[in-house]
Amino acid sequence: MRCLVCKSERMEESTNTYFAQLENCYVIIENVPCLKCLQCGEVVYPMSVMETIDEILGKVENVTSKIFIMDYSQAA
Repeated sequence: MRCLVCKSERMEESTNTYFAQLENCYVIIENVPCLKCLQCGEVVYPMSVMETIDEILGKVENVTSKIFIMDYSQAA
């Protein structure tokens, strides 16, 4: 895969921390699988990972009050 920012072809599998600000809280999801550009550091999440993140955010928004932190591998 080619980086969307710098067009480098040097992308590697990695993990990243995903941050989201919802209407009533902040969500931090650690160890999310991604592709990371070795040249500029841009992060790209595969579609399957984004679908899982969307599911997590839908569930968390109804449960938490201000800040919620979780590990991706425990939710996926």
